[in-house]
Amino acid sequence: MSEIFEGIPQIKYEGPQSKNPLSFKFYDADRVVLDKPMREHLRFAMAWWHNMCATGADMFGVGTADKSFDACVKTMEHAYKKVDAAFEFMNKLGIEYFCFHDVDLVPEADDINITNTRLDEITDYIKAKMLQYGKKLLWGTANLFGNPIYMNGAGSSDSAQIFCFAAAQIKKALDITVKLKGRGYVFWGGREGYETLLNTDMKFELDNIARLMHMAVDYGRSIGFTGDFYIEPKPKEPMKHQYDYDTATAIGFLKEYGLDKDFKINVEANHATLAGHTFRHELRVAAMNNMLGSIDANQGDLLLGWDTDEFPYDVYETTMCMYEVLKVGGLKNGGLNFDAKNRRPSNTFEDMFYAFILGMDAYALGIINAAKILEDGRIEEFLLQRYSSYNEGIGKRIVSGEATLAELSSFACEKGAPSRAQSGRQEKLQSIINQLLFSKTQ
Repeated sequence: MSEIFEGIPQIKYEGPQSKNPLSFKFYDADRVVLDKPMREHLRFAMAWWHNMCATGADMFGVGTADKSFDACVKTMEHAYKKVDAAFEFMNKLGIEYFCFHDVDLVPEADDINITNTRLDEITDYIKAKMLQYGKKLLWGTANLFGNPIYMNGAGSSDSAQIFCFAAAQIKKALDITVKLKGRGYVFWGGREGYETLLNTDMKFELDNIARLMHMAVDYGRSIGFTGDFYIEPKPKEPMKHQYDYDTATAIGFLKEYGLDKDFKINVEANHATLAGHTFRHELRVAAMNNMLGSIDANQGDLLLGWDTDEFPYDVYETTMCMYEVLKVGGLKNGGLNFDAKNRRPSNTFEDMFYAFILGMDAYALGIINAAKILEDGRIEEFLLQRYSSYNEGIGKRIVSGEATLAELSSFACEKGAPSRAQSGRQEKLQSIINQLLFSKTQ
């Protein structure tokens, strides 16, 4: 079979001094960082929808990139060509994982039975390719937002028939995720929300979303799915009020409905900023609730108020991301999925490779830097000192739950007004980070 990405060599690590644009400058898959090679820490994954499907179309213009791969689009021939392209692409970059929505893989038919037959057919082909190339599925999901029937949501739909259709899509997506031995399954509620409360029973809709998720867990476990289920929080877009607005909201929902034992959070960098948070904040909220599951590795443009899904290049962001991940011992089943797309003018096959090299190098720098911060220890030492008053005396009684409000009141009255609170030393800590990041070349 002839190459699709002709002229693109195997992308190799050449080091920071290399000027070869088709090489890694910082991502050395076998380099050991904190007792594990980079490839195991990072588990990079290709997002099928952006890399194999997206052409750069936006609300003002049609696509600029040709992703037909010399086949007629929206045909099964095209589906097979995308598989060939995907595995050649992953192989040349040394990426071990991929992620998909059901309708990324095949054209959706008017009859769901035909769509399901197509999915069976293409996943047979994908499974053979996975064995041939040694690739793995990070997670699968169902697209419950693109079809016009989902204009009022899927699990939150006002129609029982549409709810059933969504359930059928989820069932099939779980079937093929298990068939391909996926490590996870994602719920991204792209239209699970509302525009106005005048026509919305919010409690009923939330109850119904939870019912659908419980059904999915029960079915998935019954067919041998042992991985994690994920919620991927996203605010504002496309619905004005998204039920999965941010990590804290999603965790509250999971705990309220008893789903927290099976679900974790898939945190996306761009969604964090759309919610008015930092990426690191969302990671920390998930981690401190023991629910940090997987990551969509992208970034947004802070000057734009929508989901731009850019390839990550901000090394401060990638460093702080990996710092949060390493502090909790890494990602169990999850990885770093490049839910990112080339900019519209970057429309060639070469640009696809440049984008992944950018993102993979940015996260390689991130994990190198995060390991430096942890090994240096000054940030962690400061945190221990800052809260040290809770290690003894009245502070220790507060933490243990032994103290009463009356006891604390007596303590305060006896001691009088406290002295000025200690400095947070923010600028000192930021200076330490800069020193560790830039004191010498990587």
